[in-house]
Amino acid sequence: MTLPNNYSTAPVTEFLLICFPNFQSWQHWLSLPLSLLFLLAMGANATLLITIQLESSLHQPMYYLLSLLSMLDMVLCLTVIPKVLAIFWFNSKSISFSACFLQMFIMNSFLTMESCTFMVMAYDRYVAICHPLQYSSIITDQFVVKASIFIVTRNALLLSPVPILSARLHYCGRNVIENCICANLSVSRLSCDNFTLNRIYQFVAGWTLLGSDFILIFLSYTCILRAVLRFKSEGAAVKALSTCGSHFILILFFSTILLVVVMTNVARKRVPMDILILFNVLHHLIPPALNPIVYGFRTKELKEGFQKLLRRGL
Repeated sequence: MTLPNNYSTAPVTEFLLICFPNFQSWQHWLSLPLSLLFLLAMGANATLLITIQLESSLHQPMYYLLSLLSMLDMVLCLTVIPKVLAIFWFNSKSISFSACFLQMFIMNSFLTMESCTFMVMAYDRYVAICHPLQYSSIITDQFVVKASIFIVTRNALLLSPVPILSARLHYCGRNVIENCICANLSVSRLSCDNFTLNRIYQFVAGWTLLGSDFILIFLSYTCILRAVLRFKSEGAAVKALSTCGSHFILILFFSTILLVVVMTNVARKRVPMDILILFNVLHHLIPPALNPIVYGFRTKELKEGFQKLLRRGL
């Protein structure tokens, strides 16, 4: 396929994703750990979902929310990683115009859907520890359904303008994206139009949603910590902390990797482009791989449910 030159005015119908433009010779070696992490993420999340579905004792709001998180993780992985591996293995660099902006929409909206899910899970733990007598009346199956609708609707509606604004730009020739994914700024820079509005909207909407979620998560855990410190029984305090320990670890993974991605992008002039691209790919892979493992190892009910599932299979 002949690439249009920089001076072409022909409309762009597809893009070319160039992973690691300066180190394409070693991307085949990178595909091995990425494919193993991808299989781990998909297998662990699928096992978690099946275990929760088949074990009746896990049919509780907390595990329904964990199931929602696993489904979001799986969609993110399937949206990003198979295309990256196809580029590595089969040199399948082309991606259609519509597929690129669909990927952009899923990456932007599902990222904030995950942070919103963490916020709802923090509220669940807050009610369980600070208001245990009211837990069964507040955190019900109906609450989970309403929370799930809110999570999907809020983030899909508020972040859908990002790919829409990007798709409405005039792409008049350049179609080579120096990235493994259709990141908004990587794509918008190829347009012949001014994309300042696009960039400002993504920054404001994204950080407003993420920031509000993390503030509420922080407030929830502050209240939880205060309640735990008032417990007279040491055993009760340890049990209360252990119930939200897994959730806290998942938030730590999510926020740490997100912070690394943000900091490297802020310092993009000092950090090699290939490092930025690698962090962007890993951001869509490491949390999905670790989330079900952390919950599986730290939650007694999940371990027992998985053991029952194994015995049924055997």
